[in-house]
Amino acid sequence: MAIALLGTRTGVVTSFDDHRGLGTIADDEGTVFDFHCAAIADGTRTIEVDARVRFAVVAGHLGRWEAGEITPA
Repeated sequence: MAIALLGTRTGVVTSFDDHRGLGTIADDEGTVFDFHCAAIADGTRTIEVDARVRFAVVAGHLGRWEAGEITPA
């Protein structure tokens, strides 16, 4: 489980590539965060574009902030 360092936010899934398992979420302030399908909390490994979500901002593998612990909002 990732540690939320910048708190929990809400936003919208702006892109998701099922084949690669990578996507982006724009929070309500417009900041965009990348995520991997492993960050989807229910374990489904897929999510719809335009889905409203709640997520934690966590330290990513490449030294950037990423979305983690993604759940429906």
